[in-house]
Amino acid sequence: MDFHPPYLYPDYEISVRRAPSKRIVELPRGWFHYTAGPAFGRIRVQPGDNDLTSGHAGPPQGQLIEVAGRVLDSNGRGVPDTLLEIWQANAAGRYIDPADPAFMPLDDNFTGAGRTLTDSLGYYRFRTIRPAAYRGDVGSFLRPSHIHFSVLSPGLSERLVTQCYFEHDPLLASDPIVQSIPDPKGIDRLTARFNMAATEPGTDDIIDPAMHYDWDIVLRGAAATPLDPDHDHD
Repeated sequence: MDFHPPYLYPDYEISVRRAPSKRIVELPRGWFHYTAGPAFGRIRVQPGDNDLTSGHAGPPQGQLIEVAGRVLDSNGRGVPDTLLEIWQANAAGRYIDPADPAFMPLDDNFTGAGRTLTDSLGYYRFRTIRPAAYRGDVGSFLRPSHIHFSVLSPGLSERLVTQCYFEHDPLLASDPIVQSIPDPKGIDRLTARFNMAATEPGTDDIIDPAMHYDWDIVLRGAAATPLDPDHDHD
């Protein structure tokens, strides 16, 4: 069974408008889009770009979390020098993107975007806050808490986009985007697991410890991480 969601999934209403209506044309190899990645743009990745809780006048609102893991190939080997970029809603369920319908307030101390490079063994780590659930653009369904991930590595010819969810979220069972994944194992591969042993202990200096979640990204093979059927901020 294929674990990637289809472009057209009627229960996710917005896909009806966005799904291609004609057969997708595959461009031949050797065209300009088959270039070695990752592409950094004009600004290089800097230390601290993976900490979404810093760089503002004060701390962001919400529960501090860390999401960490490895980027792996189909043989379970770590993929070094992979560019990971994330974006997410704040603790009220609001994106800073102007396309957000603005039902909920912004947090002046949280922009909701970060990036990092995997190390020589494929490890990555992000420090952020747990995003809130929010209402979908179409209909009244609530989206579960999630973080968007973009993946670019030297071995990939195109950008991969997916979403990271959190275990035991009651909204996973009713979310049409999650349920568009045809194989339940695919949903499991998109779910970060709470790791109590790696969670910061509460101390006098750490009043609000960051809860640690483990999540690996597998680029290819039978255990590959499902891709996002839609690249907008939903």
